[in-house]
Amino acid sequence: MHFKLIIALVEDTQTDDIMSAARQAGATGATILSGAQGEGLNPQRTFFGLSLEAQRNMLMFIVEEHLSKTVLERIAEVGGFEDKPGSGVAFTLDVEDTIGLSSQIHAITEENEAIL
Repeated sequence: MHFKLIIALVEDTQTDDIMSAARQAGATGATILSGAQGEGLNPQRTFFGLSLEAQRNMLMFIVEEHLSKTVLERIAEVGGFEDKPGSGVAFTLDVEDTIGLSSQIHAITEENEAIL
């Protein structure tokens, strides 16, 4: 099997909705890193040195290659990434090797067999 890593940087208030949407699109799980920070086209606003930006989370999904575009598009749709500047960003990377995904591979294989 070939996998893609989807990384999504989202507002923490959207994490649950995006996780749910990704699962519905075929993702079998994710790793969530809280407290991600960044700066986009427009610098962050501050008030006496404190950031006024919303807290961000980094969601990392390893998905089977043929599902990656569907999951990525669903994440972007639910997160409003194209509609609201600064709402988030998501992208994919190729995964060379994996270890520890045997249960996900089994679930994906069963799902693929059911479709065929």
